[in-house]
Amino acid sequence: MAKYLILSTAIVFGVAVIAAGWFNRDLIRVKIAGVYARAHSKGGAFSGSPAHRNVPLSGDAPWALSALPECLRQLSKSSGSVPYVRAHLPRDAVAIAPPATLVFGDCTIAIDDDEAYVRRGSDRLRIPPRVRFYRAPGMLALIRDSGGIAELRLYQPAAQ
Repeated sequence: MAKYLILSTAIVFGVAVIAAGWFNRDLIRVKIAGVYARAHSKGGAFSGSPAHRNVPLSGDAPWALSALPECLRQLSKSSGSVPYVRAHLPRDAVAIAPPATLVFGDCTIAIDDDEAYVRRGSDRLRIPPRVRFYRAPGMLALIRDSGGIAELRLYQPAAQ
């Protein structure tokens, strides 16, 4: 009999602790404060040898225009279904029919069918297939569909 009394008391006590925690859950949140930590520079990490300088970039890069802020500055990015991203396209945007060549600063964008090639100096980047470009006043828009998930990026030409 004493066993059952101890067991039932433990159960009641456990339920009371859980219920009290549940009702006071906002008061017992863990809050973590940020701290400032100093990091010392590591001298000699970059050798500065000519072999490490001016290595041209090349390859597939759906984000290629976002990596060139001297030419175009990304304003926004939307991802989702094709109808969703098309709904976020500026109303006055006009499709750019391929083949076409666009120049922004020292960047050249060659639009060829459903892909594009970005050239800047010795850098050569390819925006993979199913990409479409649009012009709107003061901006360039790019929609890339990669198998059901589309991405809209809006760019503004950089000040020259």
